[in-house]
Amino acid sequence: MPQIFRILLPVTDIQQAKSFYTKVLGVEGFPVSPGRHYFDCEGIILACFDPQSDGDGYTAQPNPEDLYIAVDNIEETYTHCNEAGATFSDFEDPDVGKMGVIEKRPWGEVSFYIKDPFGNGICFVDRKTVFTG
Repeated sequence: MPQIFRILLPVTDIQQAKSFYTKVLGVEGFPVSPGRHYFDCEGIILACFDPQSDGDGYTAQPNPEDLYIAVDNIEETYTHCNEAGATFSDFEDPDVGKMGVIEKRPWGEVSFYIKDPFGNGICFVDRKTVFTG
């Protein structure tokens, strides 16, 4: 069976990304190259990647879709996101709720949505409520 082992997260400042994700995820991660900093998320690497710092000659663009991360303590993660300077979603759907606050969604997940400093959308989900279909 295939296994996802690395997800690239495009960033435009690797030091800012390291700082932001260290605060949000609560782990230091480790540098791999001048433009890559890896965070081990239970065997799947979240790879912050700044192509300019790696000499690749182009500027990173945010991922077009949200990345979903399960966490053990959703309230603590929310606080860490706030302290790290995340932008909380202001989108509100009458059927789904306010996306930038911790709420239980109609499909059962307890979650909130942010944008990182580089425009990547991240949804943090309480691990106890993860919906897998």
